[in-house]
Amino acid sequence: MSALAEAVCRPEGNVPPRRADGGKKFLKDVPMKLSLALNLKRNIFAASVNSVIKLLFPFLNRTLFLWLMGPAYLGLNGLFGSILGVLMLAELGFGTAVVCSMYKPVADDDKELLCAYLRFYRTVYRWVGFVIFAAGLCLLPFLRRLVHGSIPPDVNLHLLYLIHLLNTSLSYFLFAYRGSVLSAYHRHDVSTNIRTAVSVLQYLAVFVILLVTRNYYFYVLTTVLFTGVQNLLILRASKKLFPDVLPRGSLPKELRRRVVSDVRSIFLHKVGGVISYSMSNVIISAFLGLVAVAAYGNYYYVYTAVAGIVWIVYHSMTSGFGNRIYTEDRQKNFQLFMKFNRLVGIVIIWCSAVMAALYQPFLREWTRTNPGLLCHALTPVLMVVYFYVNQARQVLLTFKSAAALWRQDRWKPIVAGAVNLAMNISFVICLPPAYKLDGVIFASVASMALIQIPWESHVVFSVFFNSEQSAQYWRFQLRSAVLALVLCVLTWGSAALIPMYGVTGILVKGVVASAFAGGFLVVFFHRNVMDAIDAVRRKA
Repeated sequence: MSALAEAVCRPEGNVPPRRADGGKKFLKDVPMKLSLALNLKRNIFAASVNSVIKLLFPFLNRTLFLWLMGPAYLGLNGLFGSILGVLMLAELGFGTAVVCSMYKPVADDDKELLCAYLRFYRTVYRWVGFVIFAAGLCLLPFLRRLVHGSIPPDVNLHLLYLIHLLNTSLSYFLFAYRGSVLSAYHRHDVSTNIRTAVSVLQYLAVFVILLVTRNYYFYVLTTVLFTGVQNLLILRASKKLFPDVLPRGSLPKELRRRVVSDVRSIFLHKVGGVISYSMSNVIISAFLGLVAVAAYGNYYYVYTAVAGIVWIVYHSMTSGFGNRIYTEDRQKNFQLFMKFNRLVGIVIIWCSAVMAALYQPFLREWTRTNPGLLCHALTPVLMVVYFYVNQARQVLLTFKSAAALWRQDRWKPIVAGAVNLAMNISFVICLPPAYKLDGVIFASVASMALIQIPWESHVVFSVFFNSEQSAQYWRFQLRSAVLALVLCVLTWGSAALIPMYGVTGILVKGVVASAFAGGFLVVFFHRNVMDAIDAVRRKA
């Protein structure tokens, strides 16, 4: 991963360029280029470690829940997560708007303005925490109506919900705003390393609690404790690295109005995202029950675990894009944009092919062939399609966010979310029982492919890039989609020919599928791989 990252980045220093006449003073009007190559390597390494932890430990945690506590408890986790995802709309998008507003002060090395943004951010987040907690309390009387059928007899639904609500609100009160400084300076690695260390300790504590007590209350309270620890550690790291960036000063009215204007657009994006994603679990719970939520959650968990591999790349480059927008011309930005699309394209095609081969065999072993938790063969196919379609747009979304292009498509997520919600309800009601979950997945794919992707790409290529660059981008996406389809079929066929089952069969099929897909991609993207190797040699 880092080798390919080197191929698409240039190593500039984290300081402004020196005077052309050789003087030692820095020019005040010269933008400060952050080292995209250095910071990207840091971020990718930290995110890679974090991704392994997020893949391994939640899997073990979910397995223990499934085997020791039962699927209904998994359904509760999914339901509470979806409800709180809706409540977090109270954040409105201030975090995203403020961080993106910080990119220009960072490029200009304007510490005074950065401090003013940070103070503004702190004030907003304290109010957000209060609003989320108050809104969460208002949902208490209606909580039972969101669960179809029975709940585990040894739990108090309202008490557990209050603990989850406290855990969500706590971050907004406990210095969550300080993470924006690390993001603005492209130092996601620092906060990611902290989250990794805290997650390992948290999961180890949770494992002990589940094995010894099998008490769901202790499990939830442990998450609250570690949420506080994580936020305090990020606060300490941010102050240590950037001691001169503190919440002080007053943000000018014009900039406050600009942030609020961005927030209005980002809020609509968040509403659409919640409708598209969080409401799925709520609808499944209300119509089909907690066991169906757990079944859907198992398939979606595999998706999110694999998507974390791609997340390593595009999450690590957001601030780098934001800095380059203010320090490079648009042609160079497009070249960087396409190089990252090729990098992410290689990764998602490989992941899709391996998922196609292993999705159903893995879930069959994981759920112990529990008929309530295992769907038919169409479900993993749709999840692979959902994975590819959603991940193929992430570089575009990352650049659009870094360029603060929210207002231009602010109604897109509302339209897509409404269509998705309508299709979800229709499919859950009308389709045969075995295909209801497939309808939920298909609704998400359709809303992305028919509404979101065309709309957001039109914004980026009409506002920032041009039509010729748009054609080049879409030719690349079409070739990649055809390649992904062919490779998924071939990889699935190669794994299906292996007459082995159980854990051993999954391991052998995994090795064969990974090697087959990897070899195919090396041949197809031979020039890109050689460019990456040459870049590493030049660096050495």
